[in-house]
Amino acid sequence: QVQLVESGGGLVQSGGSLRLSCAASGTMFARSTMGWYRQALGKERALVATIDRGGNTFYTDSVKGRFTISRDNAKNTVYLQMDSLNAEDTAVYYCKMKDVLPWIEPYWGQGTQVTVSS
Repeated sequence: QVQLVESGGGLVQSGGSLRLSCAASGTMFARSTMGWYRQALGKERALVATIDRGGNTFYTDSVKGRFTISRDNAKNTVYLQMDSLNAEDTAVYYCKMKDVLPWIEPYWGQGTQVTVSS
């Protein structure tokens, strides 16, 4: 059973930085696409960034140039470096793992709260 454990959330002032981490158990990590999603209060969960097994990245427009997703396959961990944070970044951030095999359902972490004070 795969488990994803996020950490690194917290309260930060506008303009500040945070680094989120998501550690995965099991043996699927290296071949999986990893993603960060966020859900603000009263809104639907939305994609923030992804990184595939080849290291190719994707960012939603609102975080381009401010957030950086990376992965360390030796540590089974994906990171989200968040800089120049603003109040609109306040949300619960979730980690997602999608295996390369299409019939395997994605796994989600429990989420970590990020609050940006203006």
